[in-house]
Amino acid sequence: MQLVSDVILEDRPQVEPHFGARYPSLDGFNLWDPQDWTAGHPHDFFRRMREEAPVMWQSSDPKRAGFWSVSRYEDIKTVELAPEVYSSERGSINMFVMPRKEWKPKKLIPAAFNSIINLDQPHHMEMRIQQKDFFIPRFVAELSERIDIKIDSLLDEMERKGPVVDFVKMFSQELPLFTLCEMLGIDEEDRPKIIQWMHYLELANQYFVNPWTLLSRRPWFPIKFYHYVNEMFAYGERVMAERRVNPRKDLMTAIANTQMAGKPLPQEYLDGSWLLIIFAGNDTTRNSLSGTIRLMTQFEDQREMVLADRSLIPAMSNEALRMISPVQHMRRTAMEDTELNGQRIAKDEKVVLWYPAANRDPDIFPDPDRFDMHRDNVDKHIAFGHGPHKCLGNRIAQMQLQSAFRKIFERFPHIAWTGKQTISPNTLVHAISSLEVNLYGLGKDRPTQVQVKTPG
Repeated sequence: MQLVSDVILEDRPQVEPHFGARYPSLDGFNLWDPQDWTAGHPHDFFRRMREEAPVMWQSSDPKRAGFWSVSRYEDIKTVELAPEVYSSERGSINMFVMPRKEWKPKKLIPAAFNSIINLDQPHHMEMRIQQKDFFIPRFVAELSERIDIKIDSLLDEMERKGPVVDFVKMFSQELPLFTLCEMLGIDEEDRPKIIQWMHYLELANQYFVNPWTLLSRRPWFPIKFYHYVNEMFAYGERVMAERRVNPRKDLMTAIANTQMAGKPLPQEYLDGSWLLIIFAGNDTTRNSLSGTIRLMTQFEDQREMVLADRSLIPAMSNEALRMISPVQHMRRTAMEDTELNGQRIAKDEKVVLWYPAANRDPDIFPDPDRFDMHRDNVDKHIAFGHGPHKCLGNRIAQMQLQSAFRKIFERFPHIAWTGKQTISPNTLVHAISSLEVNLYGLGKDRPTQVQVKTPG
């Protein structure tokens, strides 16, 4: 099986598009720069893009190729539904592909390319089918029982540490990591390593795009980063080799035994699958959980509706996903000269899909900045993508959100964001790295427990 990393299109300097731009290139936000994302989604900029430049050329630095930014809902669906024209494999989902001479750490960069998310048909579907048993409703229902127990445990600890806690540290980073470890079959004693590896992987985007900003704060980062990346892949390789000899009923076994054209996957694809599951399955759910708490504080009327009728929690979760859009973009590469919304796009030019912009497209979602769980199309967001590459784990993510908020609202119906948060520099995901909450409402103390004596 051909490796994506062997044939991937490397970035080349390209300041101007081949056919020229029909729409203006707007100033005011560098979509490619992680530092520009620390204030959250640029919704005003996205609004201008949708109205003035729905297929907009943006240059980055002179060493890298510029790209087309797509911001309207229907245009993004058009791209997602035409994988033969807009490839995931030709240039990967990453905004930039560095020259091979810069591919360090040695295992990490190829692994980022050699995975299901970067494959076109028929290989994408063939690999997807072999892993589907861990994403179907029956498995999700079985997993939810263990998730409920973990949620109760996390809420108990929050209550002990409250009333004011960091929701990310105490809940939203813990739950998806637990879920992933349960799915993968990670032994209990190995789970702290996953948390450590995740911390360094999350900083990788910032390090590769704008290294000096990170190094000014963490001069030892490269040494630690290389060490933990090598440790992570060595662990994955060892465990998957063991699963081929002694299979279990877990996702790690399914990955380890996946075949293409009747042959085992090359190690490079096993590395890529391991990286994708551990990274993608964690970040998006974590930020959705945190973002929903934030929204329930900003839209108190919607919270009151849910408290009055818990059957609204699935609709609440969908509307929250639309407004949060935890995955900020995916990238496709034109396989031929083509046209999108009147803009000619040349073969091998990059097309970047901005999901937060599409999910607030007023042509699809009227009054898009308002949280409204009673929308007729509340489940039509594209927070999980669309078409053949729609996120395989979307049911797992929805289950975690719904289970979490059923229990959170039972225990802490007035939980509120205090206004303090940190959003890390990241172009790929809306990375809420801390979110301060008061479990009992803004400015409230822990309720006094009154002991009632029984006569006797």
